[in-house]
Amino acid sequence: MNATIKRAAVACMVMFALLMINVNYLGAVKAGDYSTDNRNKRSFYARYGVDRGWITADDGKTTLAKTIDTGDKTFRYEREYPSGRMYAHVLGFFAPESARGIELNENKLLNGSDPDLVVGRLIDFVSKKPPKGASVDLTLVPAAQKVAYDKLRASGKRGAVVALDPKTGAVQVMVSLPTYDPNDLAAPDKAKVAQAYNKLAEDDTDPLLNRVTEKTYPPGSTFKVVTAAAFLEADRSRDPETTVPAPQVLDLPDTTAGLPNYGGAACGSGEVTLRFALERSCNTPFGQMGMDLGWDKMREESAKFGIGEPIQFELPTADTTIGPDEETAALAQLSIGQRNNQQTPLQMAQIASAIANSGVLMKPTLINKITDPGGSVIEELKPEQLTEALSGEVADELKQMMVSVITNGTGTGAQIPGVTVAGKTGTAEAGDAPAPHAWFIGFAPAENPETAICVFIEAGSAGNDATGGGTAAPLARDVMQAVLEAK
Repeated sequence: MNATIKRAAVACMVMFALLMINVNYLGAVKAGDYSTDNRNKRSFYARYGVDRGWITADDGKTTLAKTIDTGDKTFRYEREYPSGRMYAHVLGFFAPESARGIELNENKLLNGSDPDLVVGRLIDFVSKKPPKGASVDLTLVPAAQKVAYDKLRASGKRGAVVALDPKTGAVQVMVSLPTYDPNDLAAPDKAKVAQAYNKLAEDDTDPLLNRVTEKTYPPGSTFKVVTAAAFLEADRSRDPETTVPAPQVLDLPDTTAGLPNYGGAACGSGEVTLRFALERSCNTPFGQMGMDLGWDKMREESAKFGIGEPIQFELPTADTTIGPDEETAALAQLSIGQRNNQQTPLQMAQIASAIANSGVLMKPTLINKITDPGGSVIEELKPEQLTEALSGEVADELKQMMVSVITNGTGTGAQIPGVTVAGKTGTAEAGDAPAPHAWFIGFAPAENPETAICVFIEAGSAGNDATGGGTAAPLARDVMQAVLEAK
């Protein structure tokens, strides 16, 4: 063989090798991207050709989303959600042309196209097996999730429940009502799915909205724990027994308006301890504290709790805020959770969690672990600290006062026999609506917290006389108890 033929042969072999590498790369690595690209005419069919990974909870013991092998050549694999509506706002859905929730956020792992799964995908491609994705195990506590869902649904109210492990940030419960059945959006029928989705999108009650993370509301008196934290941090000679002025109506500067206590009631004798003010949820002492502290200190303390800061989470989150700098009178209102103070239930649960965790705020997460198709763990929960929201000393003082709220104050409805509970109630005006929002934040056991919670009941769904103590606290009690019993 002469030199020219040898060079031609080598060139052919190199080109063939490059071609095979490219074919394998496209098939094994990029197939997931191409199959989910709606510009690809085959993407609709390809989505149902992947043995998508399962989504579970409780270390795989509870199946939340699974893939069914139908045997159909066109739509071989279909998604199924065994619990229907209960986990809808966490899981989201996997539809013919879209996805939401964990199904969207973890899509590349679930469909097997993530770089961590390249070797397995290459083996599947070479052996002509259907692509298989990784499985995602969530941090949710199924027994407590069921209690939250069943109790809130039975009440007929709209709202949200979210619970966190204060030490790790793991989300234990996430329920939002109204909800929807993700099975209606998972069928391989574009027209049927579009009809179901449009019906949900046009529903005035917003069943697609995750009220835990995607919308903000005035937090009412639950925000007083932030004001109390700022008050205590600003001067360490203060403690729960420090006396504060508590008039029946607080005069606001540069306005003829006044800030009354709830229902126009008196707050003790007109001068009370900080503990008493929080127990009875008096407005006037906290309004005065906010004005005395000023915008800078209130904004600084809020930011330490994560308010106004971007949050890295597996689901979309709305921006939280205490509002723009305004006149001094506005400080009094935001300090009791009104005015332009807007928080998500997740944010309020984080505030409770930071107090429970000696002032340390942990990053919230829904992911417990991720396993490849062979069962090997490729990712697992690693608790991550976000900020030190307050000193351990101030956190302990707030904890003591929040225990008093449950034993002697507005939160007695959250008492659990044999367990010390800490908490704060909230009843927030909702714009021009005649009915208020009802809130509760808290944690238990107070001595060594294992769960921190926020319950939010949307205005109007619980009647005009709804309160945090009467409406939200009992539900929080039941959910916290369910988490503790599941430990």
